[in-house]
Amino acid sequence: MAKIPTVRLNNGVEMPLEGFGVFQVDDSICERAVSEAIDCGYRLFDTAYSYGNEGAVGAAIKKSGIAREEFFITTKAYIQQMGYEKTMKAVYDSLDALGTGYIDLYLVHMPFGDYYGAWRAMEEMCKNGRIRAIGVSNFLPDRLMDLCYNAEIKPQVNQIELHPHYQREKELALMRELGVQPQAWAPFAEGMKGMFSESVLADIAHKHDKSVPQVILRWDIQRGVAVLPKSIHKERMAENADIWDFILDDEDMRQIGTLDKNTPSMLDTLKPSEVKRLYDYLKNPILTSLQ
Repeated sequence: MAKIPTVRLNNGVEMPLEGFGVFQVDDSICERAVSEAIDCGYRLFDTAYSYGNEGAVGAAIKKSGIAREEFFITTKAYIQQMGYEKTMKAVYDSLDALGTGYIDLYLVHMPFGDYYGAWRAMEEMCKNGRIRAIGVSNFLPDRLMDLCYNAEIKPQVNQIELHPHYQREKELALMRELGVQPQAWAPFAEGMKGMFSESVLADIAHKHDKSVPQVILRWDIQRGVAVLPKSIHKERMAENADIWDFILDDEDMRQIGTLDKNTPSMLDTLKPSEVKRLYDYLKNPILTSLQ
């Protein structure tokens, strides 16, 4: 398996362009899934406090026998962990759970609560070496710009829902302007709304002798977007990592562009009902309802 290329973040840290997400991967099987992903060549692992599986990720990395420096570990603080003191504690809690000594990328999980206080804590943890890079998740352009203009350390990454049905071209252009690296969670939209049966994607996959998921991931990479595919099946993990030996041409990219529905499939933080759902999670956490 070819080594996954990296992208240089705005603070000079190198981040793999493709990683392995563990959202909705139950703690009981997460360690096994991460170990198999390591076997398939993944070195970036994306978890979060709210996923409840940080410990399993850390355990698999330790058991791999591979040097810690070879890995890139991302985790996140959720809404109830926002605020300077709360986020300082959250970072140390994640460090304890992961058992990895430091965190490569730490994110504000949602654009709600006192994330400015959280950001000051994250900046401090960057300065003392406990975190190598900091960023945000699910931030829309206005909140991202506001944070960039007011923070001492500008976000290195914005992790967002992004897939062929929700392409977000203008937002990607803004992130390029701001120097913030986009990273796609749920790059397949979890197969929702017929993603895997799109004839455009199937035809392009046939043309390149690849699968539809491989075409989607390659499309993201060629747009400058880092990706976080997820699977608990080792053969699919390997397939998703095998995207570095082909290139989509201009016509392929144009055709995929026609699939844009310009609306999220999974999370819309502009809807009051969605914001309520995210806050209700704090009262009755159900991981399958959160990203």
